[in-house]
Amino acid sequence: MALHFIDESVTAVAGDTIALAGAEAHHAAAVRRVRPGETVTITDGRGAWIEGEVLSVDPSRVEIRVVRRENIARPTPRIQLAQGLAKGDRDELAVQAATELGVDAIVPWQAARSVSRWQGAKAEKGRARWQRIAREAAKQAHRAWIPEVDDVVTTAKLAARTQDADVVVLDPRAELPLTRAEPSHDRDLLIVVGPEGGIAPEELHALISAGARAAQLGDTVLRTSTAGPAALAVLNAVSGRW
Repeated sequence: MALHFIDESVTAVAGDTIALAGAEAHHAAAVRRVRPGETVTITDGRGAWIEGEVLSVDPSRVEIRVVRRENIARPTPRIQLAQGLAKGDRDELAVQAATELGVDAIVPWQAARSVSRWQGAKAEKGRARWQRIAREAAKQAHRAWIPEVDDVVTTAKLAARTQDADVVVLDPRAELPLTRAEPSHDRDLLIVVGPEGGIAPEELHALISAGARAAQLGDTVLRTSTAGPAALAVLNAVSGRW
């Protein structure tokens, strides 16, 4: 089934007719080539999940009759990813894969060794780009919830998040395996991944001093684009999500 997104304001129920317009209509008609009679799934990215039958197709408007609607609860506790900014598209690859693997929120981190710098207008531009990547990856993965991308944070602000979440820093030198770093049942879990140059010693100290734990993913060193998604796969398995 093809998956498309609609505006959050749409409150369609079974029997109603809704329409995809703009870029979504063009994607459905010209890229996915949906046809009348085909079944599609639609979500607002906030838990609403609609199954519908395509009634008519035009590059500017695709009409769909709602067959069934349900509201899917947000997963709890949430698994979040603090991704260190990296050069090239390494961090963007991490955002894409992490979204496909079920991450619930993404925090851009301006680490000491980040080559990429998000400052001024570039900070909002970068956050918006990550949000678009997450949206498209959620569409590809047929997710009912699109992970939210926060504003870029400093190490100090990242350390402060230990007040509300179990923070686990991925460090290849750590003794604790990630498989034994399960979160509590009433607090979110925030996984921290450094940039390509790794996490600076003073940053690791600041995070640990604030209450974070260090954990390792086996005995190899993964790229910044790989570590977060690999951690999510492990946590999905040990937490029972998979």
